[in-house]
Amino acid sequence: MTFALRDYQQRDVRRLRAAIAAGHGRILYQLPTGGGKTVLMAWMAARAAERGKRTMFIVHRQELLLQASRTFEAMGIDHGLIAPGHTMSRDVIQVASVLTLVRRFDRVVPPDLIVFDEAHHCPSNTWLRVFGRYPGAKAIGLTATPCCLDGRGLDDLFEIMICGPTARDLIDAGFLSDYVVYAPPIGIDLRGVRTRAGDFAKDQLAEAVDRPTITGDAVRHYLRLARDKRAIAFCVSIDHSKHVAEQFRSVGVRARHVDGTDDGRRRQRIMESLAAGDVQVLTNVDLISEGLDVPAVEAAILLRPTQSLSLYLQQVGRALRPQPGKTAIILDHAGNALRHGLPDDDREWTLEGKPRKRGRNGQEPDVQVRQCPRCFACHAPSPRCPCCGYEHEVQGREVDHVDGELEQVDLDALRRQRRREIGRARTLEELEAIAEARGYRKGWAWHVYQARQRRFGRAAA
Repeated sequence: MTFALRDYQQRDVRRLRAAIAAGHGRILYQLPTGGGKTVLMAWMAARAAERGKRTMFIVHRQELLLQASRTFEAMGIDHGLIAPGHTMSRDVIQVASVLTLVRRFDRVVPPDLIVFDEAHHCPSNTWLRVFGRYPGAKAIGLTATPCCLDGRGLDDLFEIMICGPTARDLIDAGFLSDYVVYAPPIGIDLRGVRTRAGDFAKDQLAEAVDRPTITGDAVRHYLRLARDKRAIAFCVSIDHSKHVAEQFRSVGVRARHVDGTDDGRRRQRIMESLAAGDVQVLTNVDLISEGLDVPAVEAAILLRPTQSLSLYLQQVGRALRPQPGKTAIILDHAGNALRHGLPDDDREWTLEGKPRKRGRNGQEPDVQVRQCPRCFACHAPSPRCPCCGYEHEVQGREVDHVDGELEQVDLDALRRQRRREIGRARTLEELEAIAEARGYRKGWAWHVYQARQRRFGRAAA
């Protein structure tokens, strides 16, 4: 095999091998979307095969299985497929659908190395069965976002984490496309939308966003800022996705909706149509946020507000695959960039869950995003908008006096609001953030968290 790895891939192969040699049996490898995780692991699998070692590369969707298989083929690596419609082979390298693998446990030769693609799904029951079935195998998890969609960490499953270059490193090197984020002045009223499993409740969220005014505005901004570009729109529900596609088609944009109820062949045809340009806008919900490798996609349309940093970065990453002369366009109608930061913010990932943004003196800074009032582009703090050149007004340090009457604050309403904020906090880190913002005494967050643990423990008993 003469396939050449990039410099950082060669370095990270050495780091992964060193970790295995040091006795680590479960390693998580983090690399931004589009950085070449599959290529790196295909290269390692081929080297292991030369020594007679068996590798199982596991994915969770048909599209990802075929995509991984194409990567292996392009690198000249023989492999078998464990998936519906494919005959079992004797190849020492297998690319497997996790659902099919579990059903065929008794027919599969145990691997020496297991590679979990999109490893932030590993805490789910099906993936855990694979861990339990092959306790003696080495395991490497691959992910761009090493935390579950609800922010939980992966430290229960993996011993150490090795991080590759950052998104900004890859952009500067030309391995990812640069981007511009637009946040059109649309207000989505999320009052009354509850939080479930670490994110907005889908049923209530769908009702909040699936309205003609919001959908129509998304179409108008696409026509103004990304006309004729291939785009993926991320929606809240299947009905919402269908409505968005209908709105695009009503103005002559070639749009298609795709969801998990479509058979694999139809989904594959639609993906190929998107790559070829026959489809301009592809709408979906929770189907192509991960793994899709279509460099021709130039824009991401975010219509689903999310509290999940992982989901946000996975969605944005669909538009960052490199192509000559491409600058990705992110139309963030959901305000997710303002909620989570820019796609290439320098995040310090840990196995414990949500990353810390790197700040001075080890302190975690607030999300730092500035929005241009002229073109509505979001960018890192600077006196000038990098997209249209608008000069932001310099904020003076003197106190301005503005005419007006002071109004009595509804203290009861304020207390209820603050109690709701505490109730929505699900982790110790979120409680600590509230404590810091409000100036609560040291230890408050820990006591609240412990009290909840005891309460839930009694409820479970």
